[in-house]
Amino acid sequence: MGHIDHGKTTLLDYIRKSSVAASEAGPPSIAAGEAGGITQHIGAYEVDHGGKMMTFLDTPGHEAFGKMRSRGARVADIAILVVAADDGVRPQTKEALETIKGAGIPFAVAINKIDKPAADPEKTKNELAELQVFLEGRGGTVPFAEISAKQGSGVDKLLETVLLLAELEDITADPKTFASGVVIESHRDPRRGITSTLLIINGTMKKGEYVAAGEALAKVKILENFKGESIDSASPSQPAVVVGFDKLPPVGAEFKTFFSQKEAMEAARRTKEKKEGGKMRDALSPGGEPVAIPANIRLGIVIKTDVLGSAEAIEHEIAKLKNDRLEIKILRAEAGDISEDDVKMAASSTKPLIIAFKSRVAASTRELAERMNVEIAEFEIIYDITDFFKKKIESILPKEVNRVILGHAKILKIFPAKGAVKGQIVGGKIIDGVLKRDAAFELFRRGKKIGEGAIENLQQGRISVPEIAADNEFGALISAKTTAADGDELEVFSAQGGSASGGE
Repeated sequence: MGHIDHGKTTLLDYIRKSSVAASEAGPPSIAAGEAGGITQHIGAYEVDHGGKMMTFLDTPGHEAFGKMRSRGARVADIAILVVAADDGVRPQTKEALETIKGAGIPFAVAINKIDKPAADPEKTKNELAELQVFLEGRGGTVPFAEISAKQGSGVDKLLETVLLLAELEDITADPKTFASGVVIESHRDPRRGITSTLLIINGTMKKGEYVAAGEALAKVKILENFKGESIDSASPSQPAVVVGFDKLPPVGAEFKTFFSQKEAMEAARRTKEKKEGGKMRDALSPGGEPVAIPANIRLGIVIKTDVLGSAEAIEHEIAKLKNDRLEIKILRAEAGDISEDDVKMAASSTKPLIIAFKSRVAASTRELAERMNVEIAEFEIIYDITDFFKKKIESILPKEVNRVILGHAKILKIFPAKGAVKGQIVGGKIIDGVLKRDAAFELFRRGKKIGEGAIENLQQGRISVPEIAADNEFGALISAKTTAADGDELEVFSAQGGSASGGE
């Protein structure tokens, strides 16, 4: 865990490549495959270090993936906090540290990029001390290693440190019981169906058993390791891929395996009842009456992504852009390709929008979206979605108008307009402030607003002037839909455009 671009995925790349036999081709680079050079999903990878198996969860560094990162810490036994020696402690370093402490798990520090010319490990250690992270040898007990993930120096020492930490913590599991753990990722495979990556925390999963993950069910017919290789069983701390769920298991949901389908179905039923009970409680106010749901949804959004964790991250980004002047409703957020049903659901809102993050759109679906005036915005990088939404909200909202009151005047006489003059010619006296040519005004009669308009021309005596100050009489040509009368008052103001966007 750690700040973006501090080398977490590069470190994992090196560990994975160095863990395979020299005769084998190394696994493909993870970092090279991530759009924009950032980790966008939680990946679970198993490596062999000196005959001891270790599973690494590669958690995203960008703050949009805060919930995913938190989930990664919760299911991990040990965390590695990666801090770049040339950049030091950064905002997401602090967030990661808070997540680690909140999860209550032991951790080691990897001071990375010591090969860089600007590297300053001692400065980094001092910055960590300011966060109450006291390293071994500096008056503390937190183990650390200085490494270069790019060159591999110090990585072996880091792994030995992690294994030693695991021994000290006495982390155990029972491989003889049925498997239980957490859903790491879920997606719809167009060829194989719904596929999920499960991290086994306790017990052993075997082919032929049944698994209940949240409300989702599957018979374990296809069981694979993280490389996609078929396996007969998966033991504690192993990431396992199960194919064939009847619905998408929620990312972060707990799963359990059972001997019979009946037991698995009963577990899924209990989860559903618990979930529906929670929704019912949420729908009631403290007094027991249903809470009113806004009927006029201004911006209705359907989110479709390659994997479920990405949809969660996008929801997190959208939540940051809440605006009192615009209602935003997430109509659906799930993994899979965009369907015609998604288009129809989006079309039910006033301003429909579908966000496609690494999700495919069939030609027929795109054609239906065009017919129903549903916008489909496609993305490969999470940052782009935030920028898109800011511009989208700004385009939807009317510009705010900041009114600056210039002055007040009283109409004393109405003069007949001659020839082709459009509007009314009025005479009066300025009570306070100033009157300006081309300024807007609101028209009041006996203290009540009856209309609005603009000052087309302004005269003092018989001379046209740009403005007239208080306590002076004036003559003006005004345009307004409402006809002014003797005794009416003008409140004159200038209008200045403001920002339409909100959020943080």
